Amino acid sequence: MLRVTVQERDDRVEFRVEGKLKGPWVIELERCWRSTSSRATGKTFGVNLDGVDFIDDKGKALLTEMAGAGVELTATESMMLSTVQQILAANSTEDTSEHSEVTNHGE
Repeated sequence: MLRVTVQERDDRVEFRVEGKLKGPWVIELERCWRSTSSRATGKTFGVNLDGVDFIDDKGKALLTEMAGAGVELTATESMMLSTVQQILAANSTEDTSEHSEVTNHGE
């Protein structure tokens, strides 16, 4: 199961993701992101992954695409933080790292 909560404030949209990002739930997150970004032009986007306990390969691919599009990925838990860092490292090999960053709010 996956829960995606969308919070829009001023110039920022944040997706708070909770549960397992796998299978059909990857498609649901992508649908939320694409539909929101098409109507919220000019805003910055972020994905808070603190509530995620598993990400499959398709979920990692979507997060990689989102980070490449400038979406900020945030995590505080060490396993999820490590996953996010791997995603961003993969993006940096494609020379898109200047558009994405990982934030550890636990420090």
